[in-house]
Amino acid sequence: MKTIYTLLIINLFLMATATAQDTARYIKTSTGYLMVLRQGDDIFKQLEAFAEKEKIPSASFTGFGFVDATFGYFNRETKKYEPKEFSNMELSGMNGSIAWQKGKVSLHTHGTVTDRNFNAFGGHMLGGTVGTGSLEITVIVHPQQLERVFEEPLGANVLSLEKK
Repeated sequence: MKTIYTLLIINLFLMATATAQDTARYIKTSTGYLMVLRQGDDIFKQLEAFAEKEKIPSASFTGFGFVDATFGYFNRETKKYEPKEFSNMELSGMNGSIAWQKGKVSLHTHGTVTDRNFNAFGGHMLGGTVGTGSLEITVIVHPQQLERVFEEPLGANVLSLEKK
């Protein structure tokens, strides 16, 4: 009896996983796209795959939802990010841009998360995974392809507005 019960649980889990993976992640709208990411989705990987598939020349995006996120403080002296992880948070706001760098999608993302005590933390997002619930992202596409270039004095990638 335990074996049948175990197999039933495994089958239900596999069906739920397959359904979640088959769920559409975005739709086209009159102003660009609307993405709805689900629990466990890697936010940056989903945005990068979307930009590649839809051949997005450049875009701005905003979002909100539930996340486990890594933020980074850019240390100007070392020119490196000092990361800090936050789990089980509400993403009250995320803003970013999509551009290209050396033939690959390049994201620049900032956000603010809050905990159950309404403490807020934020800054440059290095990565994130959708937590319990979902994450909604509105993408506004720009007609021109924009590139990021590394600027040596800053030690950082900067969005270039120069035409190619």
